[in-house]
Amino acid sequence: MTITSQNGVATIKQNVVLIPDLTIKDLLSAIPAHCFKRSAFRSSLYIAWDLLVISGLYKATTFLDAFISPAQIALPHPLLYPAARISLWALYGFSAGLFATGLWVIAHECGHQAFSESKMINNSVGWVLHSALGVPYHSWRITHAKHHASTGHMTQDQVFVPKTRSQVGLPPLDPTKEDILGASIAEEVKKELWEAIGDSPIGATFGAATYLLGGWPSYLIRNASGQRRYPKSTNHFNPNAVMFAPHQRSAVVLSDLGIVLWLAAVSTSIYTFGFSTVFRVYLVPYLWVNHWLVLITFLQHTDPILPHYRASEFTFPRGALATLDRNLLGDLGSVMGWIGAHATNGISETHVLHHVSSKIPHYNAWEASDALRKRLEQAGLQLQGAPGGWKEVYRVFKECKFVEDEGNIVFYKNAYGLAATRPTFADDNVSDSGVEVDKA
Repeated sequence: MTITSQNGVATIKQNVVLIPDLTIKDLLSAIPAHCFKRSAFRSSLYIAWDLLVISGLYKATTFLDAFISPAQIALPHPLLYPAARISLWALYGFSAGLFATGLWVIAHECGHQAFSESKMINNSVGWVLHSALGVPYHSWRITHAKHHASTGHMTQDQVFVPKTRSQVGLPPLDPTKEDILGASIAEEVKKELWEAIGDSPIGATFGAATYLLGGWPSYLIRNASGQRRYPKSTNHFNPNAVMFAPHQRSAVVLSDLGIVLWLAAVSTSIYTFGFSTVFRVYLVPYLWVNHWLVLITFLQHTDPILPHYRASEFTFPRGALATLDRNLLGDLGSVMGWIGAHATNGISETHVLHHVSSKIPHYNAWEASDALRKRLEQAGLQLQGAPGGWKEVYRVFKECKFVEDEGNIVFYKNAYGLAATRPTFADDNVSDSGVEVDKA
């Protein structure tokens, strides 16, 4: 993002993003019919594979750990033995966490009824897998379905809802000093905004890190980054919470039971095997799962090029296409990109397709995504984001600070009050959703 300044006004050359007017029929018709087929047997093979890999990682780690001792290997300094052991188990935690994220993804597919043709099988398998990973299966399934129905909707989406100018405590927009689309801003206002919400590199790094580590439990427990019109006490464990209908309360209780059993199992394991063993074998991979979940979903739904809609401009296809595909770990090279995609069952690489049709299982999503991308390219849409990783989280965290209180189609502005993107429509008229403006 290049900012230029002249006569006391800062300006930016913006990207122009096409606001789609495709129908859901148009999108679904581009996908081969066989991609919609679901198989309990084939889906189960992926569970078996993920568990096999995690077990193999554990066996290999314990085998190698036995050799890290003076009796087996000579190291030049005594402190290198614990350092080697910590490094070995850290690698296990990272690797097992990736494949456990793959299990999380399969449980998530159960919630979408993509695991099999049977609702009973889907919900049974999903409840077991998600409970084992500390997730209230039905409670999250319910709110996640609402997220899919209203992705990118400023007042109906359930998660990654942008904060508005007023919500971050900024003064109202002054159209004599700021462009509502974020193309220009008076230097004095730019400075005021930066002083109010700007991040130093250290501050941005700390903010992104705490978000990755604590974002998932914070969302479940206190609706952090969720829909801001909900009461402050909103959480995924209260059957009477505002996002649950009366007929869904028994499912929420069943989800809570799963969490109680999970906590009991973790506590019993600590009592039996000791905290150190449970921490390195289960809790570290569990924390990595939470980390990957937040990193993946944050980057799928947050970027300066993604529009957010208010009610008058929202449609389901627009919401489904207000997402990005990204290659997880692709910033570390093609091999790590392949590992990231394989271990997590392609959840980051085929996400746009997943929002168009969430019942397509992940093993068919690759082919379906290729077909959908061809149709989107014909419509002038490119929804491939930069590779997913910590560097990209840092960039997006710094660039996406708030959206305006006004406007029916809004894009993120940064801490300077400038937006990298503005909307355009198929007739080539750049618009602020109601008032046509001059094209740059």
